[in-house]
Amino acid sequence: MSTSTKPYLLRALYEWCADNHYTPHLTVWVDEHVQVPMAYVKNNEIVLNIGANATHKLLIDNEYVSFSARFSGVSHDIWVPVGNVMAIFARETGEGMGFEVELQHRPAEEDAAEAEVLALQPVASSAPPADEPPPRPAGGGGGRPSLKIVK
Repeated sequence: MSTSTKPYLLRALYEWCADNHYTPHLTVWVDEHVQVPMAYVKNNEIVLNIGANATHKLLIDNEYVSFSARFSGVSHDIWVPVGNVMAIFARETGEGMGFEVELQHRPAEEDAAEAEVLALQPVASSAPPADEPPPRPAGGGGGRPSLKIVK
């Protein structure tokens, strides 16, 4: 059984954002396995700024994304299973990737199947990033984002 490509893609897109002076954000599906400040969760989703200026001790390993961050001036330890990450994107451009949520309670045979990766242009979420105004669409257009399945 091979390991998931998701954590490797998360790390690569995080580096791409940093190299291009963009602010990386994660969209996370919130359930009982996620540790985030619940006051910022809307419709079981939260958008987290994971940029170097917003986090302390950021770690994106093969199982979890973890860091400390301030929300309204209060420090919180954040802990997200990689399977709960729905997307990673650059706030400034909306470019990034979306992922299928891999819930913890699925049978092993479903977890073994490779998840399809969705390329997003731009990423849209119902929850604005904590402590930041929502990003504006590139080009000023108000159209809906489109999804394209990449296999």
